[in-house]
Amino acid sequence: MRQLFQGHGASRGSALGRARVRLPHALEVAEERIGAGQVETELARLHTAIDIVRSEMHALRDRLHGALAHEVGEFLDLHTLLLDDPELLQGLDELIRTGHYAADYALRLQRDRIASVFEAMDDAYFRSRVDDIDQVIGRIHATLHRRDHDTSGVAGEILVTDNVAPAELAQLQAQGVMAIVTAAGSTLSHSAILARSLHLPLIVGTAHALLKINDGDALVVDGGTGTVILEPNAEDLRAHRARTRELARERKQLHRLRREPTRTLDGVDIKLYANAESREDVAEAHALGAAGVGLYRTEFLFLQRNELPDEDEQFRVYRDVVLGMTGRTVTIRTLDLGADKADKTGLALRDEPNPALGVRGVRLSMAREGLLETQLRAILRASGYGPVRVLVPMISSTEEVGTVRKLLKKVAADLRKQGHEIAEHTPLGAMIEVPAAAIALPGFIGLIDFLSIGTNDLVQYLLAVDRNNEALSDLYTPLHPAVLRVIRDVIRLAKARGKPAAVCGEMAGDSNFAPLLLALGLEEFSLHPATLLELRRAIRGLDLESLRKRAPALLRAKDRAGIEAWLNKS
Repeated sequence: MRQLFQGHGASRGSALGRARVRLPHALEVAEERIGAGQVETELARLHTAIDIVRSEMHALRDRLHGALAHEVGEFLDLHTLLLDDPELLQGLDELIRTGHYAADYALRLQRDRIASVFEAMDDAYFRSRVDDIDQVIGRIHATLHRRDHDTSGVAGEILVTDNVAPAELAQLQAQGVMAIVTAAGSTLSHSAILARSLHLPLIVGTAHALLKINDGDALVVDGGTGTVILEPNAEDLRAHRARTRELARERKQLHRLRREPTRTLDGVDIKLYANAESREDVAEAHALGAAGVGLYRTEFLFLQRNELPDEDEQFRVYRDVVLGMTGRTVTIRTLDLGADKADKTGLALRDEPNPALGVRGVRLSMAREGLLETQLRAILRASGYGPVRVLVPMISSTEEVGTVRKLLKKVAADLRKQGHEIAEHTPLGAMIEVPAAAIALPGFIGLIDFLSIGTNDLVQYLLAVDRNNEALSDLYTPLHPAVLRVIRDVIRLAKARGKPAAVCGEMAGDSNFAPLLLALGLEEFSLHPATLLELRRAIRGLDLESLRKRAPALLRAKDRAGIEAWLNKS
């Protein structure tokens, strides 16, 4: 019987297929005991399953690159650490050896034991780690019961589940999953961002779908509207085919824009830079006609290794990025590690009570002797091969900017004395992602050459809302009057002082926000290459002068509804 479920479209795309329902991770395993003679066999069975899961996670980590390696990698790293946690492993062994429990029941008991410890903590961040424990235990449990021929069980189907972790997305798509429907989740979560990068249809917030849909049911999903249709009728199937044809035409039209200028209807050129983290990202940015790289993340050099990268290693990577852009500007962001994405070298602290407000970004770079100087030397050496800019994250004070500026000048002088060929001038920029930086900008704007607004963190800090907290998903939005006013003020001051300003957060990559950002005065965007052509198409259909005339009405909006109404008229 046909039923319609309405969720929230988190990643566009249309799919028609059979449902595969995956229930929540919580293990409902009955108590089962084994004989004394079965202990060693059961231990070997459990350890084999753990080894398989560990190998699969390492293999997936090795296959990832670019933004996926950055976003998914931190989750895989955490899950790998959990797999190697002595408390987990020793506890499981003890339950099997002394309690004579079967491996399945031992997993459940150990899961409950560890989860109770985390759930009792005052810190919300650590309480949220229970989800990671469930995912790791769930992987082990599934592997214990995997048949040799059973690899994924969801190939060519639509996954319906409670939630999906970022670490799963690339693997699920590789296994042939056509789309994902979740009962929970947020359109602004890490999973949603990655699904959009992968062009994998994702619908979140369809709570009733998990209760009503069964394995094998026919489904039509539309990631654009957030609709899920169970047992579609003839009209639904015709609409799906028409939508699929339209998406195919759209992809062809976007492909034709690769060499077209990003120019508004009234003839104003807008610069589209690319966010990148790998050679593949850089190559794609170049092929799509990006003005340059507006944000090159350097964290991947420091992750998944036991020692810090030296100057020469960093230089070779940065040089290759510069060469890959063939004369277009490359903006290299200095290290932005923190406790929420700790590295194996021990550089980032692992036990901070509040990682988002801790030793991260420029704070970490300045706290560790020689770290920032080594990175700046490598970046400046790369400037001899093409135009390079230095972007500093997590700036919150004039003192920080002044310290980096002095160090940059010292490093440049040292390199010239040592005979290195470097650019005559390497622009220094600041990330505006902490409210204090936006407020204090008049005091240090004379020390920088450009700035980039990181809307992901700016919205989070300005509204005091964790974007990954589903309970607050309605509160986390860039469409808040305070957010718009801060962005407007930063752009206005930058223009008055002749400093280029870009937006580099997720807001920049969403073509729906293009009219709003252009109205606020923005002329430079930096975004993931996956959505660059969509943004170019949107901008080419807008009249900048008329948007700027409507800006006062936008800034008079008192709430999200008023801002959305303004956007609907654009």
